Amino acid sequence: MNKSPSVHSVAFYNLENLFNTTNDKGSLDRDFTPRGKKNWTRKRYDKKIYKLGRVIASIGKHKTGGAPAIVGVAEVENHFVLKDLANSKYLKKHGFQVIHFDSPDERGIDTGLLYQPKFFQPIHSDILRLELIEHDGVQDHTRDILYVRGKLNGEEIHVFVNHWPSRRSDEETEYKRVAVAKVLRNKIEEIAAQQSNPAFMIMGDFNADPRSESIGELMHHRLYNPMLQLLSPHKGSAYYKGKWRLYDQIIVSHNFFDFEPKTHQFQYANIFDRKFLREWKGRFKNSPFRTYIGNKYIGGFSDHFPVYILLKYHS
Repeated sequence: MNKSPSVHSVAFYNLENLFNTTNDKGSLDRDFTPRGKKNWTRKRYDKKIYKLGRVIASIGKHKTGGAPAIVGVAEVENHFVLKDLANSKYLKKHGFQVIHFDSPDERGIDTGLLYQPKFFQPIHSDILRLELIEHDGVQDHTRDILYVRGKLNGEEIHVFVNHWPSRRSDEETEYKRVAVAKVLRNKIEEIAAQQSNPAFMIMGDFNADPRSESIGELMHHRLYNPMLQLLSPHKGSAYYKGKWRLYDQIIVSHNFFDFEPKTHQFQYANIFDRKFLREWKGRFKNSPFRTYIGNKYIGGFSDHFPVYILLKYHS
């Protein structure tokens, strides 16, 4: 395929528990230490960093000739693991910078953003704090939403990186994701009231597919979800309870479909599920080649595939 310097990729990737090997007393990460249940050693950590960097550097490269301009990530422990990832073999030459805030998540996992400064310049970054209450009245300490306002090749955009409350066993948790969607939607409306025709990118592991109630709560006339076209029983971004799921999504505002100078135009969305990222045999054949199955180390990449969109910049 032809590669164009005017085409850029934007990606999201759940990195499956990217912890360092040190126990943080403020979170439940003891399993991810050399003496923990997962026997998480420096050698295994370095291998995972190397592999994840290889994946990220490859996303959209067939069209852009390089790594993504922006990459949202989930399940990272702290700023330091993101810096290690940015400085890994396949990413270092691109000069990636990172944005991260610690969240109150009890497992100690956060969202983050990697970006190439030659394409994207942050103006402001912050978090949307989520105060969710369980049915029994106990507060749920979940991941914050990362908000970054910046300029992509000079065009101002608003980026939100999400990791919505998880599905655990048969517990009904959709009400939590609906609550998060309302918080995010209110922020989008607040920005839209202050700025004429703002451009939005909303990415993340939503733990909900594009047709779910919670995603429906988020969607309105400003937004378009290209991942809806990718829904299929035969492929997805994660394989959960024997079924393909499209929990990882990138949603954009409708102005990404306008043809205007000095702006970006949406081309298409896809799941980055290359063969090297898949299990190659057994009952999980073709599902994501993950780092662990339970406490068993198998040395893969992540239990999610990345998702991405391609944008064409009109100079």
